[in-house]
Amino acid sequence: MDAIVQVNGLRKAYGATVAVDGISFEVCHGEIFGMVGPNGAGKTTTIECLEGLRKPDGGRLSVLGVDPILGSQVLRERAGMQLQQSNLPDRMKVWEALDLYASFYPRPVDWQALIAQLGLEEKRNTPFAKLSGGQKQRLFIALALLPDPQLIFLDELTTGLDPQARRAIWDLILAVRALGKTILLTTHFMEEAERLCDRVAILDHGRIVALDTPSALIHNLAAEERVSFTLLGGVSPALQQALAQLGSVEMNGDQVTVSSPNGRARPLVSEVVSLLTAQGAAFRDLSTRQPSLEDVFLSLTGRAMRD
Repeated sequence: MDAIVQVNGLRKAYGATVAVDGISFEVCHGEIFGMVGPNGAGKTTTIECLEGLRKPDGGRLSVLGVDPILGSQVLRERAGMQLQQSNLPDRMKVWEALDLYASFYPRPVDWQALIAQLGLEEKRNTPFAKLSGGQKQRLFIALALLPDPQLIFLDELTTGLDPQARRAIWDLILAVRALGKTILLTTHFMEEAERLCDRVAILDHGRIVALDTPSALIHNLAAEERVSFTLLGGVSPALQQALAQLGSVEMNGDQVTVSSPNGRARPLVSEVVSLLTAQGAAFRDLSTRQPSLEDVFLSLTGRAMRD
């Protein structure tokens, strides 16, 4: 696929603080590319440099074939942007915001259709201050879609939303990508990145510490898959020996946990269930814990809280 965003050696500092320290990556046409990292990792600074809102101190950037600073007019017409601190006047109605922003573009899409597509028809006359968090975010997505962009920037779009609203926004992002759009997003939610993104860059202290598909990042993590269950009737020596062939076994009375390194050809839970069934062992309360993108994130960036 063609790269529509190219970043080579991007660097940005604020005084003595280096926010972005020479990172490089590409975003391909039609993909959802995610950036995740702790607070202060450089995500927002990177996306603002790509949007032409901040001037880099070093490196080369190409967004839709232009330099973001020199080609700002091109970006305004061909890229959609949702900023982390987006806001509108409290009394501005939904339709007024869309009608106003549509006037900024030479060939805007039909905002009347956007209202219907994004489930805002019933809120068209509602002032911005009266919208729920999810409705405000849908409005910001609508504003980002007005120029019919090839590329859309979404900066922590679902922060502060309840789980139901967050999942509704996820469905909306996937629907936008299905229209052939390319999306570059930042997020603090690892489940969000794992669910939505084709590729993810993990940033820490201004550098990219990992970049791959979510599944590849998880697969390469030196973590364990764990299967826990309760055996009815206790654990016989023969069953314990058979389970030990699958991985390490921990027992606490009739509670059993089998652990094995991530990356098996066949899921551990399948092998455990097959073994128990073949042995005629009765069990209940089976649960499995597989590595996730959050495990990758914590392994690479640490568990200490950041300001």
